[in-house]
Amino acid sequence: MTMRNKLDVLTDAVARKLLDQGLTLSSAEACTGGLFAARLTEMAGSSRFFDRSLVVYSNQAKLDHLGVKPETLDQYGAVSPETAREMAVGLAKVSGSDVCISVTGIAGPGGGTEEKPVGTAYIAVVYQGQTHVVQAPTVNVDRSYNRNHSVLSMLDLLNQLL
Repeated sequence: MTMRNKLDVLTDAVARKLLDQGLTLSSAEACTGGLFAARLTEMAGSSRFFDRSLVVYSNQAKLDHLGVKPETLDQYGAVSPETAREMAVGLAKVSGSDVCISVTGIAGPGGGTEEKPVGTAYIAVVYQGQTHVVQAPTVNVDRSYNRNHSVLSMLDLLNQLL
């Protein structure tokens, strides 16, 4: 199955689950730059479940709009499970959505390190009073593929949690 087919299948599954359960969804995106929101809002009727998306590419945006702590960015960096968690928790506070998802990662082609190679991404979801944080499988093909792979990982996590 191609990446596009996987994205289509998971987008439909997640949308159906959100609609069936009457849940609202918001997203905070760094490395994907709004691709997750664009994918979900391409669907007719998405306004019944999709509330908002914040593209928080810069560290300052993470601080200003989501309440990520400066200490977290200093100690762990923008691409870390700790930052992903604070992004999702902050989004839950500002949006009030039933499900809040965040992603932060290194899309490439540069910016990677031995510890955090290009393609590294962390995803956090706040749902039913719990915060789930995962590292997406690290894949490094090219910038476009890496960003779409992060969206795929976000959809996969939501599909599992819902």
